[in-house]
Amino acid sequence: MEIEIKYCNNIDNANIRLNKEKLNIKFAPNGTGKSTIAKAIMLSKKEKSDLNELIPFELYESNPEGKKPEINGIEDINSVMCFNEEYVSKFTFKQDEVISNSFDVFIKTDRYKQNEQDIETLVEEIKQQFAESEELETLLSTLKQMSEAFKLTKSGISQSSKGGKAFSDGNNIQHITNELETYRPFIQSESTARWVDWQTKGYEFIELSDDCPFCTSHATDKRERIKMVGQKYNKNNIKYLVAIIDMVDKLGDYFSNDTRENLSRITNCIDGLEKEDSTCLITIKKQIDDFLDKLEPLKQLSSFQFKDGEKVSEKLAAYKFDLTSFSVLRSDKTQKIIQPINASLDSLITKAGLLQGKINQQREVIQENIAKHKKNINEFLAYAGYRYEVEIAGEGEQAQLKLLHVDHSQYLSGGTQHLSFGEKNAFAIVLFMCECLSKKPDLIILDDPISSFDKNKKYAILEMLFRRPSDACLINQTVLMLTHDIEPIIDAVKSLSDQFSNQTSASFLKLAKGKITEIGIKKTDIQTFAEICSNALTAKLSDIVKLIYLRRGYEITDEKGDAYQVLSNLFKKRDTLIDKRNQKDENDEYPEMDPIKIVSGYVEIRKALSGFSYRDVLNEIKDTKKLKLLYHSSNNGYEKLNLVRILINDTDTINSVIKKFINETYHVENEFICQLDPAKFDVIPEYIIAECDKIISELSS
Repeated sequence: MEIEIKYCNNIDNANIRLNKEKLNIKFAPNGTGKSTIAKAIMLSKKEKSDLNELIPFELYESNPEGKKPEINGIEDINSVMCFNEEYVSKFTFKQDEVISNSFDVFIKTDRYKQNEQDIETLVEEIKQQFAESEELETLLSTLKQMSEAFKLTKSGISQSSKGGKAFSDGNNIQHITNELETYRPFIQSESTARWVDWQTKGYEFIELSDDCPFCTSHATDKRERIKMVGQKYNKNNIKYLVAIIDMVDKLGDYFSNDTRENLSRITNCIDGLEKEDSTCLITIKKQIDDFLDKLEPLKQLSSFQFKDGEKVSEKLAAYKFDLTSFSVLRSDKTQKIIQPINASLDSLITKAGLLQGKINQQREVIQENIAKHKKNINEFLAYAGYRYEVEIAGEGEQAQLKLLHVDHSQYLSGGTQHLSFGEKNAFAIVLFMCECLSKKPDLIILDDPISSFDKNKKYAILEMLFRRPSDACLINQTVLMLTHDIEPIIDAVKSLSDQFSNQTSASFLKLAKGKITEIGIKKTDIQTFAEICSNALTAKLSDIVKLIYLRRGYEITDEKGDAYQVLSNLFKKRDTLIDKRNQKDENDEYPEMDPIKIVSGYVEIRKALSGFSYRDVLNEIKDTKKLKLLYHSSNNGYEKLNLVRILINDTDTINSVIKKFINETYHVENEFICQLDPAKFDVIPEYIIAECDKIISELSS
C-alpha cells in the first residue's frame, strides 16, 4: 500500500509504504512530520473530513498555484484508530472503574456477538410482540407513568408525590365552590393549569391599584374572589390531577370493573383522599409494578436475564401471565393483549434446551474473555514493574474494569489520583490495544507510543502489543508505528527478529526541503557502533573523517591508550601533545606526553590508517578553508556534526542549545550499543544541519 501526502504542515511531499497485516515501524528524528502523517490519515477518514487544517503556514497568505493538503492511496482503508497524545489526554479514569465501556472493550468479541445473535434469533418471536404492537407499547408507557405518579411510604401514599399532590384538595376542577362558579369555563378548560398560573401571577399586582390587574376595571369588591383562585388552585397540583385523570381514562378497559369504579370515585373525590382510597391506590400501584416487572424483562429478553444455575424452561414458565394474580388488571382487554405473549412463551419453552445451551456457551465466552484480559493486563503490569493489578467485576453489561494495588486488597477509586504520568500512559496504551481488538479498525496508528518509557518498559509494551496470541494482541493487524526511538527497531528487526518472525517492516524517514524519502531498514543495517567505526576505516572517506571514526571506536571500547591520547590532541589542534592520563602539575596543567608513548600511538593508528602523519593532519585541521570544504563535501549529518565540533572553539558565539546538541547528543555515552549506520541513514534533524551550515558560513577561512 502506497500512501502519498502533499502539502500538510511541513511536508510538501511524502510517499509512505505500508505492508498489510504487518507492524510497519517508521523511524525518524523529531521534526520530520510523524504526527502530521498520522493526523493526515486520521482527518481524511473522519466523517466530515477537512485536511485544510493542515495547510502549511507558508501558503496562508500567498498560494498562487492553489496548493492544498492532499492524501492518496488510502481508499481501501475505512476505519482508523490512533494512539497519540490526544488519545491519552482524552483517556480519563472513572471514579469507580478504569474505563467507562469495559463491557464493549473486554467482553463483546466476535464470538460473543455470534452467540448473542443466536440467542436473539431464538427469543425474537417474544420481542416482536412488543416491537409490532403499538397498543402494547402505549399500555406499558401509561402504566409506567401511573406507577411513577404514586410513591409509597411506610404510612401510605407519599404526599410529596405527584399523585399525593394531585388529590390533596380533591378534584376541585370538577367540584367548584359557589364563590368561583363564574370561573367554571376557565377552570374546566383544556388549559386549566396555564390559566391558574396566569391568574395567580396577576394577583401579585392587586395592591398597586383598585383596578383589576387583568382588565383595569374597578375590582375592590372582587379582590377576595381573585385571591381565592390562588388559595384553592395550585398550578402544579392541577397539572398532576389532569395528567392522572388522563392516564386513568387511557387505561380504562384494561382495569377490572371494580378497579374502574374505585378510580372513578377517587378521581372525583371532593375533599382529598380517604383512608380506603389510599389503600386502593396502593393495591393498584403494587399490581401495576408487578405486571411491569413481568413484562419489561420480556421486552429486552437476553441471556442476562438468566442467572448462573437457573433452568431456562422454569424461568420462561414463570414469565407467563395468569390474571388471577392481577385482580386490578383482570379484564377481557388485558387478557387479549397478553395472550400472544403467553403463546410466544409456550413456543420458546419448546426450544428451552437449545436456548439453555446457547446461554451456557455465552457465559463461558464471557468468563474466558474476562480471564484472558485480566491475565494479559496483569502480566504486562508485572513485567513492566508496575505494582498494580486489574479485575473485571460485575455481571454482564455491568462489568467494570477495577484497579487494585498489589499491597492493598480493596478496589481503588479515582485512578487519576493514584497513578503517575507514566502509569497512566501505560494503562492508556493497554486499553487502546484492547479497544482495537474489539473494534477491528483497518489501520492502527501508534504515534510515538513508547519513547517516554525506560528500556524494560518499552519492551514490555512491545511484547504486549505484538508478541501474544493473535486474538490477544495486534499481531497480523496493519499497524503504522511512528517513532523517533530506535529501540523498537533494534528489538523487532535485529535482537529478537526470530520472535517477531516476518511480521515487521521497518524504514527510516528523512525530511529534506519539505520532501520525505523512505529507506528500508534490514537486519544488517543495524550494527554495533564499534562495527560502524571499523567499517568506516575501509570506506572511501577522507583521512580526517576516518580518524574521527577511529577515535570514536576507541571511546566505545573504552581503549584510552596512547593512540587515543594522540587523536585527542590532534582534534584539539595541539602542537605539543599532553597526556590526560597523568595528574596535573602545580600550574593545574597536564604534563607533556612521553615521546615513546607518542610513537606508540602513531604505530597503533597506522595499523588502521597507513601513512598517518600527525603534523600533516594537524595542518589540515588547522586549515579552516580546507575543513569547510570537507564539511560541505560530506554527505551525512553525523560526519558534519563531528567536523563542526573540530572547527568551533568554546569561545565561539553559538546558540547554547545547538552547541549542546553538537557536543553531547551524539557523543559516545548517548549512542546505543546498536544503531543505524549514520553514513547510510542520515538521522541528524534537518534544522540542526541548517544551524551547522550557518555556523560554518560565519567562520572566517
